[in-house]
Order: sequence, then structure tokens, then C-alpha cells
Amino acid sequence: MTDPICPLCNRPIPPEAGQSLHHLIPRLKGGKGGPVVLLHEICHKEIHASLTEAELARDYHTIEALQAHPRLAKFIAWVRKRPPTFRSRVPGPRRRR
Repeated sequence: MTDPICPLCNRPIPPEAGQSLHHLIPRLKGGKGGPVVLLHEICHKEIHASLTEAELARDYHTIEALQAHPRLAKFIAWVRKRPPTFRSRVPGPRRRR
């Protein structure tokens, strides 16, 4: 069986990399039971460190929109150079906007 592909960074997601389900529309903003995507844990954390729940619901509820966000685009370019099993050792704080 092949590993699933992270739609954000387009790298395989091996089980040891840490997998995480992301609600495209946040649950608190009406997305409960809505579409979800399987992401690397590090990719999922970066989405939530970069954007508020309101921003996700209003403007960034598709993979394409997330990939086009300037900060996430920079992160994606950086993480694509890492092996699929790469995990951040120290979780970063939510960044100021």
C-alpha cells in the first residue's frame, strides 16, 4: 500500500510523519461534517499558526486558496525540501499578523 499524498505540499505522508485531518471549513464556523483533507501534522499546524478560524472559513477553505496564501506558499516551498518523515522538533507559536 502506498502512503497518502499531502494535498498541501504534495509529499507522501508516511505513518511516522504524523497525519492530521483538516476541516476545510472550521467546525466552529459551520464546517462540522464538512469536507476534510489528510495532511502532514506539520502542514496542518502551519495552517492554524498562519490563519484564524474566521480567515479559514471566509477566504481559505480550499487547498488552492491555502497554497496561494503568501506565508503558506513560503512554508510549502521550504517543507518540500524536507523528507516526507520530517517533523518539527519544537512547535512554533501562533505568529502575529
